[in-house]
Amino acid sequence: MKTHAPLTLLFVLLLLPFVEAKDPARTVLKDIHYYPESVLADGDEYRRSQCKLDLSVPNEAKDLPVFVWFHGGGLSGGGKHFPGKMNGKNVVLVAVGYRLSPKADYPAFLEDAAAAVAWTFANIEKHGGDPRKIFVGGHSAGAYLSAMIGLDPRWLKPHDIERSRIAGLVLISGQVTTHFNVRKMLDYPQPETRPVIDENAPLYHMSKDAPPILFVLGDRKIEWPARVEENEFMAASLRAMKHPHVEFHENAGYDHGKVGDAPESFEQVGRFIETISK
Repeated sequence: MKTHAPLTLLFVLLLLPFVEAKDPARTVLKDIHYYPESVLADGDEYRRSQCKLDLSVPNEAKDLPVFVWFHGGGLSGGGKHFPGKMNGKNVVLVAVGYRLSPKADYPAFLEDAAAAVAWTFANIEKHGGDPRKIFVGGHSAGAYLSAMIGLDPRWLKPHDIERSRIAGLVLISGQVTTHFNVRKMLDYPQPETRPVIDENAPLYHMSKDAPPILFVLGDRKIEWPARVEENEFMAASLRAMKHPHVEFHENAGYDHGKVGDAPESFEQVGRFIETISK
């Protein structure tokens, strides 16, 4: 009988780049419900299946900074994942899943983001994280959620958490006007292109006592249209308010999607977390 060992070996080698290797220096805990059972018992099966988080914890972690990460996808797509370029850093990572449109409507995703952050404050010390060093961030729609949770106090208020407890916000190519998908859900005219700054916009909730903020954007020549400029305006406005710590980075050569996984982006994130944590 003929064998096909060379072909089999080739097939395995082709697959190797797509296999996610386990990091022996970290422990991963998956699919933790961040809503209490009293909430999940309401029969909302989509919330039960979607509202989970994963932890990636350095071995022997103790009192480490924590990075809560919300994925992008326009509030209608994507799924929880760790920001890969952070895995080598001495930080506890929290990857959050949240409800998406059209299965869920406004403001479900904001409620989920707040609940996930509240779970982190309540539980992360048991996993080696320091609750005084919880950073909240994301890419694109995830950055929008992070900004709203960190700037608009109404979302964390039901959990008795002040926004001042957040150590810092990491906004990677986030929409800081009202998100276009929120505009769609609220039947605003020309929701894809017409900017709105109302109570659903991070810009609306700026103040000098907001948490430290890191803005990371791609190259304005190839980024999402006007995304760099609106973030630049927010950063300039915060500085005019005398906000004590605002950082803004525009990373040349990266478009909207690629800046969310760029090595430069996460070097900037790592330095921001290290600086604020000190």
